[in-house]
Amino acid sequence: MGIISTILGAFGFGFGTTVGIDPEIKPLVELDSETIAKMFPEIPLWVKNPDFDRIDWLNKLIGHMWPYMNKAICNMAKSIAKPIIAEQIPNYKIDSVEFEMLTLGSLPPTFQGMKVYATDDKEIIMELSVKWAGNPNILVAAKAFGFKATVQVVDLQVFASPRITLKPLVPSFPCFANIFVSLMDKPQVDFGLKLLGADVMAIPGLYRFVQELIKDQAANMYLWPKTLNVQIMDPSKAMKKPVGLLNVKVIKAIKLKKKDLLGGSDPYVKLTLSGDKVPGKKTVVKHSNLNPEWNEEFDLVVKDPESQELQLIVYDWEQVGKHDKIGMNVILLKDLTPEEPKLMTLELLKSMEPNEPVSEKSRGQLVVEVEYKPFKEDDIPDNLDDPNAVEKAPEGTPSGGGLLVVIVHEAEDLEGKYHTNPSVRLMFKGEERKTKRVKKNREPRWDEDFQFLLDEPPINDKLHVEVISTTSRIGLNMHPKETLGYVVINLGDVVSNRRINDKYHLIDSKNGRIQIELQWRTSS
Repeated sequence: MGIISTILGAFGFGFGTTVGIDPEIKPLVELDSETIAKMFPEIPLWVKNPDFDRIDWLNKLIGHMWPYMNKAICNMAKSIAKPIIAEQIPNYKIDSVEFEMLTLGSLPPTFQGMKVYATDDKEIIMELSVKWAGNPNILVAAKAFGFKATVQVVDLQVFASPRITLKPLVPSFPCFANIFVSLMDKPQVDFGLKLLGADVMAIPGLYRFVQELIKDQAANMYLWPKTLNVQIMDPSKAMKKPVGLLNVKVIKAIKLKKKDLLGGSDPYVKLTLSGDKVPGKKTVVKHSNLNPEWNEEFDLVVKDPESQELQLIVYDWEQVGKHDKIGMNVILLKDLTPEEPKLMTLELLKSMEPNEPVSEKSRGQLVVEVEYKPFKEDDIPDNLDDPNAVEKAPEGTPSGGGLLVVIVHEAEDLEGKYHTNPSVRLMFKGEERKTKRVKKNREPRWDEDFQFLLDEPPINDKLHVEVISTTSRIGLNMHPKETLGYVVINLGDVVSNRRINDKYHLIDSKNGRIQIELQWRTSS
């Protein structure tokens, strides 16, 4: 048999038997993620992990721009390395170190997927999977004692998972002040290294040693939570630090325009500074009074006195529906002399539009006293931008009591059985207040505030908050009103904490929640 097999084998024939086990066949859906990853190691990350987004568009963009990015990156690398090399070479008795060739090649890196986190800390976090099998040519020449040595890096491959954080987000282009880069895992780096034309990596044991050395050094420097910080701009300049305070005393209004049917008005004043995202400040409501006196003081943070202006709007408070505007006016901060109080009587106008026709009928006057107080150097208070800061109660507040402020911000995931036109009803100590109605909206936003002047702290009291939906359709509608959910809030915590801003799950609602802010303001 051996002779026959040898003869036939010479002509390409042979005999044999197959011994084995029948393979087990399973649908892919029955395999776990680790098994699939072993079977298909080159599957993009956005396929393996649904949290990662596919970013083919970014790879196409980089592919088209790579010839230009290659030159820009290389020029930047040279400019960064040049002063570092000049500082270090005297320590090693080296005459010069220069790049004789520096190019990243024609193959751009590819991004296999990206995950983006949005937080409440004015930052954006991105996690990427980067793969680069490039063909760079980096040739460095060093001269010393009349000799010249060259080191060449070729055939570079990099696999890395960087986390890039852009923070803080600022209102100036490019809209972030710093870039923080971290590595989520040790990178995999493979490259060829030639010294005087010889392949150094062919030396036994050196290849593995260099790989582990690079991994460990990169991990020691940039493995999360360690970061590489690249500053793009000065965040203090981008965010416009406070430069002073504007003290505004709302004294009184004179002969306000009647807005109610019975010939009266329930006025209050809202104060805002232009260019400031902080919610405006408000006086208390003076019911049924066309000549109200407030004598309330407010401090507003000034960031740019040359461009900012104080806007004063007098509203007529309405228990139901939108509050009517009685009139308004503005004060330019650049017209104020620092450290000098200025008493002003402002004519209330319908709007500040220059083309608005002037009405002969007066809307009333508003008397205020304003003073701009610029900060001295190193004299900026620490809590100016503190969102938890609470104002003091106005003059006339009972010494043992205070002002309870309830701000109804927004709701989400509301669902009515017959209609969803939500409004909010507040019930406190037998008094009822209502927000405006928002039509056909499951995620309405109101941002309306209500004030309750109390003789004593509401330590043992409760606030009943109810979201209701009403329809104005006339006809055979058997359900003009329905409850979308309610919550009962104990007020003891707001007295001790001074301020609570939280989202509450609505009772009798499947997923509905409402955001309520509570403030307890005292005169002390």
